[in-house]
Amino acid sequence: MPTPATPQPPPARYTVEIKPRAADADGHPDHGSTLRTAVVEATGGTGASGYPRYEGDGVAADIDPRTRAVEAITLDGGELPYGWVAEAVPEG
Repeated sequence: MPTPATPQPPPARYTVEIKPRAADADGHPDHGSTLRTAVVEATGGTGASGYPRYEGDGVAADIDPRTRAVEAITLDGGELPYGWVAEAVPEG
């Protein structure tokens, strides 16, 4: 009988890339050029979304470590402008 996989701890840090759009004019999933990056570090807590919370460089984000989806984010204390997206890239 195979043994269950041991869950991996979430990464200690990510680089969050802020991009200006979800799709290009033709509807293709093209987020555009990176407008800003932020290195965020795990706080040890979870955010309102239930995912691990990361903070740094003016960004606070809840990131799903399995998919790297940014589930919640604030930028300099406010919401992202309408249509902007955030992507998480593991550090190291």
